Amino acid sequence: MLARLQRLITCTLLAAAVAWLVFFWNISTVLAFAGFAALIFGYSGFLAIEFLALRFVNRDDPVPQPSWTELTKAWLGETLAAPQVFCWRQPFRSSMFPDQLSEQSVVRGRRGVVFIHGFFCNRGFWAPWLKRLQGSGHAYVAVNLEPPFASIDDYAPLIEAAVRQVSEASGRPPLLVCHSMGGLAARAWLKCMKAEDRVHHVVTLGTPHRGTWLARFSQVANGRQMQLSGQWHQALDVGMPSHRHALFTCWYSNCDNIVFPSATATLPGANNRLVQGAAHVQLAFLPQVMDEVLALKDD
Repeated sequence: MLARLQRLITCTLLAAAVAWLVFFWNISTVLAFAGFAALIFGYSGFLAIEFLALRFVNRDDPVPQPSWTELTKAWLGETLAAPQVFCWRQPFRSSMFPDQLSEQSVVRGRRGVVFIHGFFCNRGFWAPWLKRLQGSGHAYVAVNLEPPFASIDDYAPLIEAAVRQVSEASGRPPLLVCHSMGGLAARAWLKCMKAEDRVHHVVTLGTPHRGTWLARFSQVANGRQMQLSGQWHQALDVGMPSHRHALFTCWYSNCDNIVFPSATATLPGANNRLVQGAAHVQLAFLPQVMDEVLALKDD
């Protein structure tokens, strides 16, 4: 469902840019190229606004304040990373690396992985991660959280099915790797299923554990649930076992243009790992992060 929508958006934008270029070519090449660039790279301007908001909102945050150099590098990194995810992998390559569960591809006893994407994403987000696991003998499932704008609580059955599949294929509790809203979906699943003993570890990458300032503008169910210090967030930990947060490693950044103030991406009692200068999507594909996270499957 989301892949079709993102294909439509990508193709429409590209067609509009080409049409502008062709229509104005004989009128003014400057106007032709300016309009083409505005349509193709306009998203980068919106990213710049997010980074400026981040710099303003983060003023009183305990996480180290990003320098303008860090913000600029993060903006450039996100300008490159975002279209790879939203205009290529998710709309056109979401099924390129299928789940690995068969007896022929899985070595019994090797820990498996469940990948849980974030808001307005699908399993194509994880393509570079899935590519690394191809032929490794480790079972994995990358879920599609659909419908895309439902309550986060509604995703618990999807995660439950994925955890069961990977556990049955590998014979061991899986590692959960979650980006952004996916970390909240994992916490909602833990609460719903009381599943602490059925998971090896949970890694979150840029997850708004205590909400994000940007969610105030959302008009959809899961977006509203990510508002700062909202009731839904507070209810997640009600009655939880004391060791739940110790299951988590939370990677976060002082240049996350989606989840800010930056400290909201941490959990008390978790292993909170700060990466300075990384943007929201960019954080999930840093070699250091990928290497250290995937190493947990061998513990």
